[in-house]
Amino acid sequence: MIWEKDSKEMIQIPAGDFLYGTERAKIYLPEYWIDKTPVTNGEYAGFVSATQYDPPYHWQGTAPPPEIGDHPVVYVSWYDAQAYATWAGKQLPSEQAWEKAARGCDGQEYTWGAAAPAVEFCNFAGKVGTTTPVGRYSPQGDSPYGCVDMAGNVWEWTDDSYDEANKVLRGGSWLSHIRHLPVTRRLALNPISYDFVFGFRCMVLSSPDEPAGE
Repeated sequence: MIWEKDSKEMIQIPAGDFLYGTERAKIYLPEYWIDKTPVTNGEYAGFVSATQYDPPYHWQGTAPPPEIGDHPVVYVSWYDAQAYATWAGKQLPSEQAWEKAARGCDGQEYTWGAAAPAVEFCNFAGKVGTTTPVGRYSPQGDSPYGCVDMAGNVWEWTDDSYDEANKVLRGGSWLSHIRHLPVTRRLALNPISYDFVFGFRCMVLSSPDEPAGE
């Protein structure tokens, strides 16, 4: 499905049980759709242009450097990610929704399965030295549903709180050690935090109010 507001491809995650967390608890989630890739600089620029929202500080004015238009947007706080999601008529994913999209139903350790992280699967451990275009590691690193870049490249904000002060990010980044790449790994940070390794993707529940094209 292509979401009308931001023209972004979304992946259908069917209703059903999946194994969640390190304890592999059986959890039921209703059907939803999630962005195939993290939100890119180019997509975030459309939001900035439409709303006059402050751009990430490293951009040149209101546009990202052209060579990183298809890289995931970074230097975004949880509040920035939430503002984009609201504008697009979406929401940030819960931890459960993010994890099911990343690992499928059977509790696999990594988005691609059981194999140890390697350079053909994702961008991690500073091996490239920066973010890479979304989809660079597709299809080898794709999740069982076809979601892209859910390990490495950028940590992704979720809607869930870790505690009263912090929100949860998932997925690891281009700088992350391999211990941060399992789909169950969590990072807790203050929602005002922003950095060169923080990005996000969005989701919508089924039967959304806003029409979308196929």
